[in-house]
Amino acid sequence: MELVPLIETTRGGTRECVHFGALAVVDPAGRVQAQAGNPHWQTFTRSTLKALQALPFVHGGGAKALGLEAPQLALLCASHNGEPSHVREVETILAKAQQGYRRLQCGCHMPYYVEHGVGPAPASFDERHHNCSGKHAGFLACCVHQGWPLENYLDPAHPLQQAIRRDVARAAGVAADEMPIGIDGCSAPNYALPLSALARAYARIASGRDDGDFGEAFEALGGAMSDYPELVSGTGRNDAAFMRAGRGDWITKVGADGVQVVASRSRREALAIKISDGSKPALFAATVAALDQLGWLDDAQRTALEPWRGSDILSVRGAVVGARRPVFTLAAG
Repeated sequence: MELVPLIETTRGGTRECVHFGALAVVDPAGRVQAQAGNPHWQTFTRSTLKALQALPFVHGGGAKALGLEAPQLALLCASHNGEPSHVREVETILAKAQQGYRRLQCGCHMPYYVEHGVGPAPASFDERHHNCSGKHAGFLACCVHQGWPLENYLDPAHPLQQAIRRDVARAAGVAADEMPIGIDGCSAPNYALPLSALARAYARIASGRDDGDFGEAFEALGGAMSDYPELVSGTGRNDAAFMRAGRGDWITKVGADGVQVVASRSRREALAIKISDGSKPALFAATVAALDQLGWLDDAQRTALEPWRGSDILSVRGAVVGARRPVFTLAAG
């Protein structure tokens, strides 16, 4: 089957939902090491693409030329909460590029920290609070460094987006004309990739300086993400929790509608997973189960990630009313 059952939920002992998906565990050469379902299932990468979208800027020398440091590099890859620490780093990127926040074309939404119970809704918010504002600030900074137009930086035909398409294809090991294009929620172009290709790109990020094409950029971006996990997402968020649990070894990124990637530096491998119905609880539960089956978790990591398994389904009053469990076994690639 292309997609297989990954997570099942029950209520009162009776099956209620089955969440289908696929996953691939891949090394930097693109070899599939383990799988469930079709490891080459094609899916939009959504925010897992952000570290790769930063390549024209970082690999092209722009980040170094403008004096960006690791916290700002983490924001280039972030789907952040809009907390003060996130807004501050976005403002730093914009200041180094000598641009105002009104140049950002991501739009604005209620900061994620409100949804995650970190604090009350602010009296006002703007583009800086958008979860993708770090990526967009990097887009502007790259254009400033390259001398490219700013007003249409999201146009797929813009030199920036053409450079991103080139570098994404090169990192993932696919042909640029084989990547379907769509528009993400922040209005930026996004690409669909086979899970195996997305995992390969992250395995290469985890390889850091050893990568033959993007070594210095991968070292800088991957290091920034794992060194500053709270900047990549924020309080109460998945990427921060997973990278803390990884203790510097893991580089992780979640994307909307059921996509997640976890890469290990020590193993030089990455896991890419897609839940077809986009369920976040099912996605996180399946990811933890896969990491456990792969032998990536010690007892402390198992404990740290237990809340993300969501094994118990609770009522609003906190009573256990159901269960969530993995129903897949990884096969060798």
